[in-house]
Amino acid sequence: MNAEAVSDEPAPTDRLQHRARVHAALGDPARLAMVDLLRLGDAAPGELGRRLGLASNLVAHHVKVLQEVGLLRRVRSEGDRRRSYLQLVPGVLDQLAAAPVRGAQRVVFVCTRNSARSQLAAALWHHRGPTPAASAGTRPAGRVHPRAVALARRHGLDLDPTRTAHVTDVVAAGDLVIAVCDNAHEELTGADAPDLHWSVPDPVRVDTDAAFESAYTDLAGRIDRLAPAIARTRAAIPAPPGAHHV
Repeated sequence: MNAEAVSDEPAPTDRLQHRARVHAALGDPARLAMVDLLRLGDAAPGELGRRLGLASNLVAHHVKVLQEVGLLRRVRSEGDRRRSYLQLVPGVLDQLAAAPVRGAQRVVFVCTRNSARSQLAAALWHHRGPTPAASAGTRPAGRVHPRAVALARRHGLDLDPTRTAHVTDVVAAGDLVIAVCDNAHEELTGADAPDLHWSVPDPVRVDTDAAFESAYTDLAGRIDRLAPAIARTRAAIPAPPGAHHV
């Protein structure tokens, strides 16, 4: 490294001031509730307003405050390009505990084709999560994408290249359903709506190893944030009489 190179890291005083601004932004109950929801899944501003009972002008105000301190960013939907989703900037809230998650017997990851993101997410969860996992698609392909199969092999994950399934054949009562693509999140509504939404860009659209690695990294980070929250929730719920641990 060049001895004269200037580090991009802010000075300790600047870091302290930034942390203070983040804490000040989170001092409002509505903004804290927004962050609690966004820790585990992405949401459009209107979706946040409906979940929290806030008018659109209040949502816009709170979103602006959170964006100004670097907590939130907007991403454009790959489905309906008129929509955008809010998501937390990775790493900003690493020191805070994850929001509570309802107990789940199994996690089901859903995307459109069940050929890349949902398959990789389920394979990752098998290695890192505290519950069983499955994957499905709203319009499943005939097989898993070859780049997803190759990536799984590179990372030591188990992935069956021929096993894809429709969401209606997989999801059951008690599952925690996570849409890992915008199209699936927007297609599944009402009683079929996913519990969580992860706006992970579709690597098949770019179709490069780098795009698949980027999706893998995104999924792995989200799983590492969600898994401990589910593990803590399950540990806090007493097992029913006669239940056996597997």
